[in-house]
Amino acid sequence: MLTDREEEILEALWGELVEKKNQSCDISVLKDDDIIKRLSDLDYVEIRNSQIKLTNKGREEAKNCVRRHRLAERLFVDVLDIKKRLVHEASCKFEHLLHKGLDENVCILLGHPRTCPHGRPIPEGDCCKDVKRVPKKIIMLLSELELNKKATISHLEAQNQAMLQKIIAIGALPNTGIRLIQKFPSFVFQVGKSQFAVDKELASCIYVRLD
Repeated sequence: MLTDREEEILEALWGELVEKKNQSCDISVLKDDDIIKRLSDLDYVEIRNSQIKLTNKGREEAKNCVRRHRLAERLFVDVLDIKKRLVHEASCKFEHLLHKGLDENVCILLGHPRTCPHGRPIPEGDCCKDVKRVPKKIIMLLSELELNKKATISHLEAQNQAMLQKIIAIGALPNTGIRLIQKFPSFVFQVGKSQFAVDKELASCIYVRLD
């Protein structure tokens, strides 16, 4: 497993090489010879004439590191309401815990966000591709679901963190079973043994997948 610093080096290379579309960059920019040598020994980077670039293996790992970091930023801003000036520092520590599986859970929870709070793209994961492969008629808004039809929450798409926090607080989480009981005058749905009444705006933040 890579160390935190090794992952941070790969993230920096992703920014320099992939997002800025450079073929390589000067190795002196990274200022960490020992770690770069280890990354080279592990076949994550290739060094030639003081220039460094990512191998195919390194490119994939760098993408995953960037994805975890930016998902962590999104989680802290949208759900935990952490101030933006603290987001980068907190995300740098938290991202290293979001290894395979956990990052997908966070991505599903947040509705497969495309950008981080700073507007930079979040690389897609397998969970994002799976959503695209599912026919649209199977995934719909909770407000569009037929009464008493069994479904599973697919993902959440809230316009602001306050709405997202409210949905999470009542237990309407991705991969949770849900049943719509009433549409008027408010939307009433059941999650587990509990029933909740919400307005159309909140009901339209919850996407469901037919069972």
